[in-house]
Amino acid sequence: MRIPAHAVCTAIREDIVSGVFEPGSRLTEELLARRYGVSRVPVREALRTLESEGFVTTRRHAGACVAEPTEQEAADLLELRLLLEPLAAARAARRRTDGHLRVLRGLVRLGQERARRGQGEDLRSLGGWFHETLAQASGSPGLIALLTQMRHKVAWMYAVEAPARPVDSWAEHGAIVDAVARGDAERARALTAMHADRAAGAHRLRVRISQHAVNTASGPH
Repeated sequence: MRIPAHAVCTAIREDIVSGVFEPGSRLTEELLARRYGVSRVPVREALRTLESEGFVTTRRHAGACVAEPTEQEAADLLELRLLLEPLAAARAARRRTDGHLRVLRGLVRLGQERARRGQGEDLRSLGGWFHETLAQASGSPGLIALLTQMRHKVAWMYAVEAPARPVDSWAEHGAIVDAVARGDAERARALTAMHADRAAGAHRLRVRISQHAVNTASGPH
């Protein structure tokens, strides 16, 4: 059975994000094909996709390598997220479905319950699902794709400290859902911007940051 390139792409991306492949390390088609039990064709397609996403760069005489983001690129990533997440929340207030609301409210209930019990491990996953669902509720495929890509890159570049007061953090999630449910786009935008700005302070760089510009011969990412 032929494994599609998008599945190979997901596997390589996850290995980059988790640190299996460190920044600057070579990614040869032969090694990757053996690792994932596929031919070189889906590996080649996956590497092209990952290069367009900014996870991989091509170096002269070395071929494909894991990208080494600069400090400025890492900072830009958080700044872009601060702009896009509030936009997604505002659009969700106008376009969400009843199904989206049910999922969001369920996640808030679980998050508040786990926060009261001090179950931090669960909270990280619940928070990721919450923001993913909020993005889906925007009904904007391009925006959803951008936020998904950014979420992967943030997870790669940054370690995130748990909030000092997780109960307060989940109260903020609840207020965002209330605004989305009422169709109040501006309040949803403002609350999400405030929440994202506060969360940005908990991010600490964890990948090896390049001291020079990354090779951008393939174009901007």
